[in-house]
Amino acid sequence: MDDSVAVTLRADPTMARLIDRHGRLRIEPATDPFARLCTSIVNQQLSTASAAAIHERFLDVLNGAPSPETVLAADDGALREAGLSRTKVEYLRNVAAEFRDGDGDLTREGLADVDDDGVVDRLTEIRGVGEWTARMYLIFALGREDVLPLGDLAVRRGIERVYNDGAELTRAEMTDIAEAWRPYRSYGTRYIWAEYES
Repeated sequence: MDDSVAVTLRADPTMARLIDRHGRLRIEPATDPFARLCTSIVNQQLSTASAAAIHERFLDVLNGAPSPETVLAADDGALREAGLSRTKVEYLRNVAAEFRDGDGDLTREGLADVDDDGVVDRLTEIRGVGEWTARMYLIFALGREDVLPLGDLAVRRGIERVYNDGAELTRAEMTDIAEAWRPYRSYGTRYIWAEYES
């Protein structure tokens, strides 16, 4: 996190306290966007602990980091034994096929001239990639700095806890709160996650 990000976020006194508590967090593109997308698919609708355990077993089945080729070649039974549902196996194979056949159009370079909404539209064309997964890809694979993933339950609960003593807020109210973080809402989101998980 560079100084311009810190100055912007610190203008919000609540966010300034989170920065003091959690230190400087970073948003940077993944070295392997395909592997990052696989992680998001594995994590869909799971607790952090369950997702981590299943992801580790998924990597064991593949003997290392996933590639489109290893995901497509993996044995269905072994993937299921790792804890992946039949549906998630299908989703992972759909993504693998898109990366294998897409000539790099889903990489950071391939999406460099596509705005965030366009990236979400492109990714959600793939069966198994919903808006939540696409927004995780924007933040964690592409390193986009101004993403507010209100489809993420932890983000919503975290904003409510930090800004409203845990009382319910509408998504519109959360969007208003996050306006103070622009154009670095991905960083604000990381601080909300960090606080929620602490």
